[in-house]
Amino acid sequence: MFRKCTCQYVPPHIMGRILRNASPLLNVKPESLESMRRTEVSAKSIRAYRIQDVSAKSHRLIKEQAAEGEDEAAEAGAPSAARYVYDCQSLNQQQVDLIRGEGDPVSNDFDGDTVYKSAGIVRDFFRNVLGRDSIDDASMDIILNVHYGQNYGNAFWDGDEMTFGDGDGDVFTSFAQSLDVVAHELAHGVTQFTANLDYWSQSGALNEHFSDVFGSAITQFYLNQDANSADWLIGNEIMGPTLAGETLRSMKAPGTAYSNALMGDDPQPAHMDNYYTGAGDNQGVHINSGIPNRVFYLVATDQLGTERAAQLWYNTLQNLWPTAEFADFAYVLISTAQVLTGQRVLPQGTTQSVRMALKDVGL
Repeated sequence: MFRKCTCQYVPPHIMGRILRNASPLLNVKPESLESMRRTEVSAKSIRAYRIQDVSAKSHRLIKEQAAEGEDEAAEAGAPSAARYVYDCQSLNQQQVDLIRGEGDPVSNDFDGDTVYKSAGIVRDFFRNVLGRDSIDDASMDIILNVHYGQNYGNAFWDGDEMTFGDGDGDVFTSFAQSLDVVAHELAHGVTQFTANLDYWSQSGALNEHFSDVFGSAITQFYLNQDANSADWLIGNEIMGPTLAGETLRSMKAPGTAYSNALMGDDPQPAHMDNYYTGAGDNQGVHINSGIPNRVFYLVATDQLGTERAAQLWYNTLQNLWPTAEFADFAYVLISTAQVLTGQRVLPQGTTQSVRMALKDVGL
């Protein structure tokens, strides 16, 4: 059975641990705990049934009404993939109130204006660096929802659009204010429209891996960082005061992202010897992704740099398929490196660097 990706930024195994361990003794406020409980209930319903409602029709109507203006913008050289930001007004519903469309002035909603900017950074990276025309490579508009639910403690891509919660301000802060969150979740859309990796077991771990790769690459590109100066952390921007100094994942050193009484210990393996074989987290999609994540880190820091490594991974993604496993990924990655080296897109030695990185993690 194919499992479609409805991808929550904070993994369910981490949210579950926080809910089990949270107490006033760990500086978790009762209102924060209640917020996380509501988030988990809502997240389960989202995972069980993709949100499909009349809001999609309302967006199409807005697009039709704005068609003439978009044609004029296209003639002027503006990006063809438009951004639309909606305020959910703390409801568990998407596309409640359109507060900013492509080219509109600032909305004076800080989260809304922040995701508008971040989505533009992501769109421009895929277009200018990787040659991709929006999420679907066919000018797909980018729909973004902010202020979802009551202090909803997560963000997700549901197959059509991005949705961000405000967080409780104690454990998690606003998800809309993190470029890495926006890039990671929109990259799930890119994967959906390319390899469409099944969100289960090793193919699901690869799905998460590619989002971590592009999320990190885009953040480094925007901050003008190189591979050796970047922190290679995923999720540190959304940690509230209770979790200050922690993060969700480390691409450099999987298994070291966090260790505390609230979240427990980071279970990500950095080598196939420690591969997670349990049933949780869709058989470890956020856990075993640490193995290919380290491969990317090693290749980027060896000689390629993050941007060229992202080009290699993007080409690899386009040659994978829904049920691809780690061994398939390794084979296609090496083959792609050989092709791009032969075309002089990548430098000599790239294939050897990839092989060494794969060997380092037991692949």
